[in-house]
Amino acid sequence: MSVSETDIREALRPVEDPELHRSIVELGMYRGASIENGVVGLHIALTVAGCPLRSEIQRRVVDAVGALDGITSVKVDFTVMTDTERAELRSKLRGHSSQATPAGTQQSAANAGRPAEGNSVPFSELGNRTRTLLVASGKGGVGKSSVTANLAIALAAKGKSTAVVDADVWGFSIPRMLGVDRPPVVIDDMIIPPEVHGVRCMSMGFFAREDQPVIWRGPMLHKALQQFLADVYWNDPDYLLVDLPPGTGDISLSLAQFLPRAEAYIVTTPNITAQKVAQRAAFMFQKVKIKVRGVIENMSWFTGDDGKRYHLFGSGGAAELAECLGVELVGQVPLSIELRAGGDHGQPAMVSSPDSEASVALTAIADWIEAQAPTRRTHPELKVL
Repeated sequence: MSVSETDIREALRPVEDPELHRSIVELGMYRGASIENGVVGLHIALTVAGCPLRSEIQRRVVDAVGALDGITSVKVDFTVMTDTERAELRSKLRGHSSQATPAGTQQSAANAGRPAEGNSVPFSELGNRTRTLLVASGKGGVGKSSVTANLAIALAAKGKSTAVVDADVWGFSIPRMLGVDRPPVVIDDMIIPPEVHGVRCMSMGFFAREDQPVIWRGPMLHKALQQFLADVYWNDPDYLLVDLPPGTGDISLSLAQFLPRAEAYIVTTPNITAQKVAQRAAFMFQKVKIKVRGVIENMSWFTGDDGKRYHLFGSGGAAELAECLGVELVGQVPLSIELRAGGDHGQPAMVSSPDSEASVALTAIADWIEAQAPTRRTHPELKVL
């Protein structure tokens, strides 16, 4: 039986662009095919020149078409969408929206905090089903970012669409911890976040060198965070984790404004001093009407070669904080070489050592969070007049 162009189109329909997670046929990337004596020539339009995932797209289309009966060889000819086609693609993905400032350099990152007036944050809209988790701490050095990165991977491993915003604009570290190896792609001013281990990520780290300080006042930070939330194509994830900077400053207050339906989780170490500082962050969320859902204790103990647990940072602080706040102690993550080394080298413990003591604890925390999913249904089609 001979293969038709229609057969090829249907074979490609399940093939998704690895960044946009939509069918390449639906996106208009498939531009036709030539068929001769079992040899297929595919014509594919990439969204941008120098697409970092060109090889992955080629592999996917070759596998899909090569599986058809009678096909002996598949060749792929790539072209690039025009500016007009990219504008149409953005409209198809997000509808007509306010124009944003392109982000690709440090200067544009500074301007990146200036989305056009009226550009809304989708996660705050009525009917949005994304659960937003604000991961906070009272002080630095408690491992909040490593908890965030690995917790995101744990949720993604459960089959959940997961994304992370690195809102610690001064101490950004999430891209390194996740092992992100490429910058975002910009399609007609719409930012496509890179994805690794099933987690999409946006961070100031994509726009500033690691040795370059970000010296911004509150209003600039506010606008930058707005663009991270409003002008990035997140594609309606199940979970959006936000790694907050330590303390109770401008960024935390801005995010409370942008994400009024978010859930807050407080990370602390077991010692009482850290617990007292973390308590202030929790009280800040209560004042701005963000619900604190639980406390996560990090560096709870170190398990020696003798199998004995050593409580290097004391014990009881997180449990006392949870009791004070009237919430649960969601989990305890032990001090772990795998967790530390994984963050330093871009090989998260949840990936490199999924059976380690710390990874098992983080998986249990992900299970707890999943079990707390709200049961109420939202009906955005219903409006109160």
